[in-house]
Amino acid sequence: MSAADNLTERTGPLRRAMRGRDPGEEHRAATPLELLFDLTFVVAVSQAAAQLHHALAEGHVGDGLVGYVAVFFAIWWAWMNFTWFASAYDTDDVPYRLLTLVQMAGVLVLAAGVPDAFQDGDFSVVVVGYVLMRLAMIAQWLRAAAEHPGGRAAALRYAAGIAVVQVGWIARLWAPGVWAPVTFVVLVVAELAVPAWAESLGRRTTWHPGHIAERYGLFTIIVLGEVILASLAAVQSALTDHGLSATVVLIVLGGLLLVFALWWIYFAGNEAELTSLRTALVWGYSHYIVFAALAALGAGLEVALDAVEHHAHLTEQSAGLSVAVPVVVVLLLLGALHRITGTGTVGHGLLVVAGALVVLGLGFSPPLFGLGGAVLGMGLAVAATLAATIAALRRGAPKES
Repeated sequence: MSAADNLTERTGPLRRAMRGRDPGEEHRAATPLELLFDLTFVVAVSQAAAQLHHALAEGHVGDGLVGYVAVFFAIWWAWMNFTWFASAYDTDDVPYRLLTLVQMAGVLVLAAGVPDAFQDGDFSVVVVGYVLMRLAMIAQWLRAAAEHPGGRAAALRYAAGIAVVQVGWIARLWAPGVWAPVTFVVLVVAELAVPAWAESLGRRTTWHPGHIAERYGLFTIIVLGEVILASLAAVQSALTDHGLSATVVLIVLGGLLLVFALWWIYFAGNEAELTSLRTALVWGYSHYIVFAALAALGAGLEVALDAVEHHAHLTEQSAGLSVAVPVVVVLLLLGALHRITGTGTVGHGLLVVAGALVVLGLGFSPPLFGLGGAVLGMGLAVAATLAATIAALRRGAPKES
């Protein structure tokens, strides 16, 4: 066997025709390359959450949230586009892997620019990284158009739409004053419109519903892992400064309960039924808020620990709300998504809303229960919501004959 044959056997063919994957393929799972890609993106998520933490701790809530929303959109949208493309056209050959490497390099450039975006409002480096990722995505779509005649029309629309919007992002760097936020909103709408336009005018891209659901679930787990890591860093700082206290222990226990219960609620029920383009788009786009809120929970827990150590320039009630608000957002959105995709029931949704209201109330309660008691109460409330949700799903499940 030649050296070339040995290489092919170890790594797969150097090049495969990009014909489109079978959307009904059995046992479709995330590839090692996709998992590596996700880990690269978590670096950017961590940077965005860290900057949000610093902004909240300094009392710059408005500016911090604006910067976080903008940066997280760039991270999430690039990840989402690769994920759906890979579900339909993953050849895992050399050209595909090299273009994926370019996207990974782009997200690292983006992550490097996050501090400047938050502190000085300078998005130049973020835009360079983002456009680099999107140019690699254009190349992938052009390859799909050349090698997959059945999907050529949609692939060309994707490539054209992405290219036009990238020109807009570059031009926006020179947008003066009030035009900066206006052009940002316009370009975000344009980005979101590209898949709807590309998919609705002809044959739909052959993405795999089960594979997509798994990819989103895996990224959810990775973001929750970042929450735990951020909390650990804050605990270590507290131990170094003042040692372990009862309040720190309560916040840590509450935080762990929140992470575990939110993970369980996310995966409660059956696999999401992405049976139509509209459902798939609503489900896919809504995860921007899910992912951003989960990462913000990590920032909120860090802020709570900072407040205990008197390192934050905000009240304990504000610190409590920095934990409660992301949890409320996640609960309400997951309740809606479970209902939309057929993985939940009406009763399930009502229980999630009730749990969210309790958590929001606890966000205002640190003056009464203390910050540690409030965060632990939030964890217990979400755990109770989880238990009630599981019971509701079991009652609504069809009985085996």
